[in-house]
Amino acid sequence: MSDSVEPTSGEQSRSRKRVKNYGTGRTALLDAAVRVVAQGGLRKLTYRAVAQEAGVTHGLVVHHFGSRDALIEEAVNHAIHSSLGSSALGDGTGRPADFSSGLVDMVESGPELQAFQYELLLEARRRPELLPHLRSLYEEYFEATRRELERMLPGPVDRGTYRLVFAALEGLVLHQLVFGEREATEEALDRLRSLLTDLAQG
Repeated sequence: MSDSVEPTSGEQSRSRKRVKNYGTGRTALLDAAVRVVAQGGLRKLTYRAVAQEAGVTHGLVVHHFGSRDALIEEAVNHAIHSSLGSSALGDGTGRPADFSSGLVDMVESGPELQAFQYELLLEARRRPELLPHLRSLYEEYFEATRRELERMLPGPVDRGTYRLVFAALEGLVLHQLVFGEREATEEALDRLRSLLTDLAQG
């Protein structure tokens, strides 16, 4: 029987880095940036932090993005498009009973993605230069909500209505993210769908 050999500290470090390596492509780096901000806020977002989180070199992050502002802008864009794809807002069925059917699972499967967006919204109160990026990208949320509501409701949907519905969805996401009450979120969504069904039929 051979003796077991304990890895050296250098080998342990290399092993941890290999395990943590999520990929070296642009999307993997954006995912790492989202996790860094979700865990520590926007102030923790540096090239080195993203590189460490992704298990790649600092230079690779610099190569892909060039500036911290570009990294932030692309991470915001990535986060919102990822959320749109998983929330069923972007490609719903047009039936009130299916409205935002992926929302609960979206929060459970990607809490960092949601936390990242709330961190940026709060940071934008202190850093107004973030507002144009967030405003233009949130318009995509609003527009996706409007389009989906117009597929199920008679007549055009006014801004107050689609903003109200989106605000309800966003509030449910935040509460589930913080309190983890999946059943409460599902109950509220069922009630929202019932209201939309009544509007569609009325």
